Amino acid sequence: MALTPIDIENKQFHKRILGFDVDEVNEFMKLLIHDYEALLRKYADSQTELSLHVEKLQHFASIEDTLSKTIILAQETADDLKQNARKEAQLIVKEAEKNANRIINEALSAARQAALETEELKKQAAIYRTRLKSLIEAQLELLSHEDWSVLETNGVLSVDLERR
Repeated sequence: MALTPIDIENKQFHKRILGFDVDEVNEFMKLLIHDYEALLRKYADSQTELSLHVEKLQHFASIEDTLSKTIILAQETADDLKQNARKEAQLIVKEAEKNANRIINEALSAARQAALETEELKKQAAIYRTRLKSLIEAQLELLSHEDWSVLETNGVLSVDLERR
């Protein structure tokens, strides 16, 4: 059991013959009580201060724990965002490749169609040229024929031309 200043103050000593000087003992007891009270106040103040420091320490430990969890959560979120961005980028690239392949195939198809049409037009132009050449040659043949001179002299040609 701890002594209190009141316990010290109320302490009674038995008197004996040839004992200590009572006034001197009482004076010493007063000093002891005073110092003991100061020590108890200092101890109580230290306990209060210690409690405050413990509370602060617990508060900071709680903040540290919260910050650690927040940092871990932020890192996990960042990792998830990176992973999602990579997946989305891969999907975009795949879609772009599909579109590019489709456009290339359409362009190749259009180029083949244009080449076929060009060949067909060349064939038709060659046929037309051959027919035109044959027609012109036939007309030149007719013009170089002697029958024209006869027709011109008889006036038949001029009458036919006037009708047209």
